[in-house]
Amino acid sequence: MVIHKEIAITTTTRSHWVDITSQIGKQVSNSGIADGVCTVFSVHTTAGITINENADPDVGKDFFKKLNLLVPVEPFFQHSEGNSDSHIKASLMGFSVQVPVRNNSLVLGTWQSVYFCEFDGPRSRRVFITITGE
Repeated sequence: MVIHKEIAITTTTRSHWVDITSQIGKQVSNSGIADGVCTVFSVHTTAGITINENADPDVGKDFFKKLNLLVPVEPFFQHSEGNSDSHIKASLMGFSVQVPVRNNSLVLGTWQSVYFCEFDGPRSRRVFITITGE
């Protein structure tokens, strides 16, 4: 069985780290799929998806500080929208993650959450969830 769902996300700053684990978990628990895999996919070229620590909010702050050092806004970027750094950061981050599903729940470590990573906000965004299994 394959179930497709979509969730809406609103970001409030240019760089924004949004924990979407509970929204995804709700879709998994309502899917009727007990065992399988959940794919979470961002349909945006300036936003990514990652799994990271959920216990210390400073991890998110450090995450964006380091990415901004690695990929700063550069005057030589030619993209007319002025957000080339956001495209690069999203590509480095990746646009999807897969999480195992067991007993109708996401299988994540104690300190793990799924994060939507905004690099060009604030914006209204969409994330697609595909749950595959039985």
